Amino acid sequence: MTLADTLPMTPPVAEVSAAPDTTPLAMPAHVPPPPEPICFRGKQAYLIGIGGCGMSGIARLLASHGASVRGSDIAPSEITAALERDGLSVAFDQSSGQLPEGCDLLVASAAVKPDHPQLIEATRRGLPILSYAEALGQCMLVRTGIAVAGTHGKSTTTAMLGAALADAGMEPSVIVGATSGQLARGSLAEPATPIGHRVGSDTVPHGPLAGRPGFLVAESCEFNRSFHHYRPLIASISSVEADHLDVFGSLDEVVRAFHEFAMLIPPAQEGGRLLIAHDGAHRREVTAGLRCSVQTIGFSPQADWVIEADAPARAVTLSHGRERVAAWTMTLPGTHNAINAATALALGTMAGADPAILARSLAAFTGIDRRMQFLGTRPIGPAGHGRGSVRVFDDYGHHPTEIDVTLRALRESERPEDRSARLICVFQPHQHSRTRHLLDEFAAAFSQADVVIVPPIYFVRDSQEEKLKITAADLVDRLRRRGTRAMHLHPFEAIVEQLENLCGDGDVLVVMGAGDVWKVARMFLETDDPHRHPGATTTKSPASPD
Repeated sequence: MTLADTLPMTPPVAEVSAAPDTTPLAMPAHVPPPPEPICFRGKQAYLIGIGGCGMSGIARLLASHGASVRGSDIAPSEITAALERDGLSVAFDQSSGQLPEGCDLLVASAAVKPDHPQLIEATRRGLPILSYAEALGQCMLVRTGIAVAGTHGKSTTTAMLGAALADAGMEPSVIVGATSGQLARGSLAEPATPIGHRVGSDTVPHGPLAGRPGFLVAESCEFNRSFHHYRPLIASISSVEADHLDVFGSLDEVVRAFHEFAMLIPPAQEGGRLLIAHDGAHRREVTAGLRCSVQTIGFSPQADWVIEADAPARAVTLSHGRERVAAWTMTLPGTHNAINAATALALGTMAGADPAILARSLAAFTGIDRRMQFLGTRPIGPAGHGRGSVRVFDDYGHHPTEIDVTLRALRESERPEDRSARLICVFQPHQHSRTRHLLDEFAAAFSQADVVIVPPIYFVRDSQEEKLKITAADLVDRLRRRGTRAMHLHPFEAIVEQLENLCGDGDVLVVMGAGDVWKVARMFLETDDPHRHPGATTTKSPASPD
């Protein structure tokens, strides 16, 4: 018997009694029925945007279900080359609007706009058209789904869980919006080529769920309410905060979306389980009226799963009730990563995996690309004996909370002040609407940085009218008011030139943002290429989520 066999299945509704984070919302009293499953065997599927991280995973999942899969993308990449090596045909001329004659199903990336020529052609032919989220939801209908949701930590937790379940012999399929070299074989094996997917077993091989359809672990994003297309047996919600307000309009609507997602989990008597953060997830509203088992996780002794973390030592302990489940020492720094790992271990235990193996895997997990990723050491100063150096990191953070926890983790782990050095951040705001809605929160998020350089806001999804309402200079002004040394610079070449003059021996540089600011870190490193860390990447863009 495993610990999963002993976990309570009755929804502890009475225990969800923390003070509400928002005023009570009028929540729906019913759950929509799942869509009719699509039989993919024999289908001629075509994927627009097949080179995306998530879309390439969908392509392989559809192929594993018996579909013949082709697709298109804007340009060749390492991901499209890997697809072609695996026998999937990829085209790069999307402007003609051509689709294969036998195509009878089209899947479109979230980045595909309504006027895309191939989407127009599919509509003209009357073909069934699925979004990325709908296609992933269809795959989950015929698998045992584990959905990892929350405003923050989704990608890292999903990759941690996928790798740990692989190490535990559970053979999961995994879809995550980032790449990891440990996803294919697990964290306890030699790293492989970084990927954002894994195709596992058709059935759960062992444990209390043995014989059920194989696990599908999926990062479950709230943007555009995408996660409402999923039907997981087990799910987690790590945090609920104001974000994507261009879609939701208010925090109340964000909370409502998470509640509606949680309502999709089956009843407790059918095995449905939700793991939700004890604090910071508006759990009273999110869990109201749920039929599934609800358990909480956090640092509070009142949580069902209690985390203890010694951040400087990177030591983590997870207990369930009064029983210690596992203890391990993290490779990754940061309290937020301790939470991510503890969440992954709790989910893996619920799925029936051995907690001891999960803990060993999580201890060996080295992270995913663009999440506090160490790129290399850049020599600084005149050539010759006694040159100094700068340690360079890349991070995807684009929400105030993500920025704050990442900067704190870097200061804690790198300790630049011990050598009279600084933590320098280049941050590219992502979306004008997000920057405007959360301007004060952004201004407060950089307290751990000694210098902040802000390029123009990355323009995506917003209207031209929204673009005129705020600029990067507004954020710089707020930062300066709070006493942070900040400057607005562009283009990227000017930022790199400023870094050449600004950075000193022992400094730590982190380049942050969800747009194309990753190029700054690569450009800065490329100016002294022979000294780069072997894992540094300078020529390709990080994979897009879908």
